[in-house]
Amino acid sequence: MSSILPTVPTTARIISGVADDLLAALEGGSGALAPARSVVVVIVDGLGAIQLRAHAGHARHLVAGVGKKDVAHSVFPTTTAAALTSILTGVEPGSHGLVGYRVLDRDRDRLVNLLSGWESDGIDPLVWQPQPTIFERATAAGHPAYALGIAKYARSGFTKATLRGAEFVAARTAAERVAVAYQLAADDPGSLVYCYLPEVDKAGHQHGVDSAEWIAALEEVDHALAVDPPRQVGVLVTADHGMVDVPAHRHVVLDEGDARLDGIRHVGGEPRMLHVYLEADADRSAVLDTWRRLSEGDADVLSRAEAVSSGIYGSTVAPDADRRIGDLVVIARGNKAFYDGTAEDQRSRGMIGQHGALTPEERQVPYIRRGVFAI
Repeated sequence: MSSILPTVPTTARIISGVADDLLAALEGGSGALAPARSVVVVIVDGLGAIQLRAHAGHARHLVAGVGKKDVAHSVFPTTTAAALTSILTGVEPGSHGLVGYRVLDRDRDRLVNLLSGWESDGIDPLVWQPQPTIFERATAAGHPAYALGIAKYARSGFTKATLRGAEFVAARTAAERVAVAYQLAADDPGSLVYCYLPEVDKAGHQHGVDSAEWIAALEEVDHALAVDPPRQVGVLVTADHGMVDVPAHRHVVLDEGDARLDGIRHVGGEPRMLHVYLEADADRSAVLDTWRRLSEGDADVLSRAEAVSSGIYGSTVAPDADRRIGDLVVIARGNKAFYDGTAEDQRSRGMIGQHGALTPEERQVPYIRRGVFAI
């Protein structure tokens, strides 16, 4: 099976560099961003650069003054658990260890959810994500750090893994979160403020890109960011990943009798990027060959060793991260999505907007500079 894994130019901006860009701006501006008295990073979850350009008429404030080069590339996999953690730690998934949506805890032989399952799955944020966050680095350098988000996320395990070091401030709407973020940046010189806007991602998953609901969410975010930043404050608007719509006829469903399920113990990851874990006695070479043959044209299928050596998880893959990666890594092509039809929970098959793979729609995100960053 021929692999068509896309490569990112060595000169391309990667979202794992955002942390260093912001901290450098607070220390005098030796990086990609100009010096700023305080900095605000706004994460519009799920907003790809391609989708933004295609809907520019609904986001006139966001796209004002934005050129084709105002783009960054997400990490792999293009999913929130991995990509948002890379933004907030400054390292790629192979280093921070959050290598997918659902991965195998090999010590307990069970899949764990790295976005919402920290408490229910009994995983320790400090163990599973050991890298210092941008907020810990900022406060160590004497800069106040704040995180604006939705109240229900304030004490979650994922928050502990990615936002530790910041003072969490809850606000209900996108406009309220942006307003409070700007006020904190103005009132507390030298501060680093993070503002999380999940509205677009949520609408995309439920209704798809191009839907009326997705456009309304984009307009809500655009309205929230129409306010000018305070003086001497730098604002960076970016995202963790983009999104593609996957209609039902593009689903690849692995039902009983599908040879790809032979020798499989767990199917993790998410529909556009599976972590496939094998039984201990499975013939790994034979299973890999079967997946490649039956998935021809639908996915790139790599062994764990091939995935690690390819560098898609980053130049460094820590031992714990390596153990969490599937024995097979299945990366959907086009707008396909893979489902284990034998699994008890089939709710994800109703999801329209999806991400996790390596298409430009998923990987290219905005890198929009406002305030003193735009000067």
